[in-house]
Amino acid sequence: MRKALEIVGILALILLVILTIRTFYGPARLPARIPTHFNAAGQADGWGSPAMLLVFPAIAVVIYLLMTLVSRFPAAFNFPVRVTPFNRQRLEDLALNMIAWLKVEIVVFFTWIEASAIQAARHPGHRLSPFLMPALLVTVFVTCSLHIAGIFRAARIGSPR
Repeated sequence: MRKALEIVGILALILLVILTIRTFYGPARLPARIPTHFNAAGQADGWGSPAMLLVFPAIAVVIYLLMTLVSRFPAAFNFPVRVTPFNRQRLEDLALNMIAWLKVEIVVFFTWIEASAIQAARHPGHRLSPFLMPALLVTVFVTCSLHIAGIFRAARIGSPR
């Protein structure tokens, strides 16, 4: 499953980079001033240079690389349960799965945000989806909650009798 998630994450990063390159060098140019901030209703309330769109792929790549680096050292993870030789492998697998899911989710959301910002720049009056931020927060919260619950369950099951 982690291999598939890595592939999806890399494909999402590639899509984000292609979207950014196409935005700057494609046939449909951006206006000189684009929306850079949106209020809770999805209306643009901050404006800036199109160069601000470079922030999304830059941050997404940095987060992706940092999370990939962290996942290379599962033995250094700090778990909220007692780690024993009986449960160590299961705990590390759960933590690595959580990181893999979070990487994909974060990159997909950065891609969604950038695509929405580009749409708003090209079509004045276009609003950002009001579901964007709640979807991001719920998705990340549910992913973490499910994996942390799994970690507690694995610690209880994997403890020696």
